[in-house]
This record gives sequence, C-alpha cells and structure tokens, in this order.
Amino acid sequence: MRFKIGDKVAVLDDIIKGKVVEIKSNNIIIETSDGFSFGFTPSELVVIKESQFELSKYSDISNEEMLEKESDLPKKRKPKFKSDSKEEKLPPMEVDLHINQLTVSTRGMDNYDMLNLQIETAKHKIEFAIKNRIPKIVFIHGVGAGVLKKELDYLFKNYHIESYAASFKKYGLGATEVYIFQNQR
Repeated sequence: MRFKIGDKVAVLDDIIKGKVVEIKSNNIIIETSDGFSFGFTPSELVVIKESQFELSKYSDISNEEMLEKESDLPKKRKPKFKSDSKEEKLPPMEVDLHINQLTVSTRGMDNYDMLNLQIETAKHKIEFAIKNRIPKIVFIHGVGAGVLKKELDYLFKNYHIESYAASFKKYGLGATEVYIFQNQR
C-alpha cells in the first residue's frame, strides 16, 4: 500500500492512530494526536478512510435513547409472502455477526473497527444473497446495547428487503430475519 504524507492511519496490532508526517525507505513516521511520533513498516499500517461519524448515523444518540425509541416503535411481524413451495422449504442462510466469529483476534480494534467489520460483512452477505437469489437471511447480532441492530436496520433501507424478528424459539431476541424481494426474470 502506498502512503502519502498527511494520510490518517491506524496500526494493525495496536491501538495507535495518527497522521503520516514522514516517509523513509521502509519506515513510515506517524504522529498521534498527543504529539508522539512512532515509526512503522508499511505492512503494520492501514489508511483510515471513513470517520466513525460517517459510519454511524446514530452517533449523537446514546444507547439508552436508542433503546427507548425502539421500545416506542410498533413491533414488526413476519409478513405473509406468496411464494412457490420450493422457496418456503429452503432454510434461511444464517450469518453470525458476533465479532469473535468474524475475526481471529480483536487486538488493536476499537469499537468503530469492530462495528465497521460487522456492517461490511452484513452488506456483502446481502449482496451475495441477491446475486445468488437466496430469499432469506438470518443475521445473528445478539442483544447487547442495540447499536449493531440499529446499524443493520439503517443498512436494510438501502435494499429491496423486508426485515423482522427471527424465530424467538431458535434465536431468542438477538436475531433479525430478512426476506429479499427478487426481481422476476
């Protein structure tokens, strides 16, 4: 990867972020917001392209406010869809978005990085399902503070899909099932 002076970067195996201030042959010097300078090889760094605010449209709302707003919303029920019997018999594709299922180690990842990985994984799985005409996906997100669920709801608005709570008997409260409306060929 090519780095330029002024790039915002993060260290892969540490919780250090900063700006590139000097580039030597195989050593990139970054300066943190505290004014400390560190040298790293290019393979130890990654460029930060999105800010956390851009990723999370709910960043100005606290977790408690999100949960209050969610409890005020009417509960979605599983819609009845007319479909052929083959589609009804197919089990839904399951995607576990727990961070320990997506990466070997979270060392050096902050909450932004973990949420970004989870949302990108969900986006790729939706696009895979659309491309391969898979009608249903179950996203297992867990209960937690509700931040991932809210971000998933925001992501789902970009696609022609219907989302609703997945089977409580099978998944509990921590899963959302998605029905993908496929274009007729």
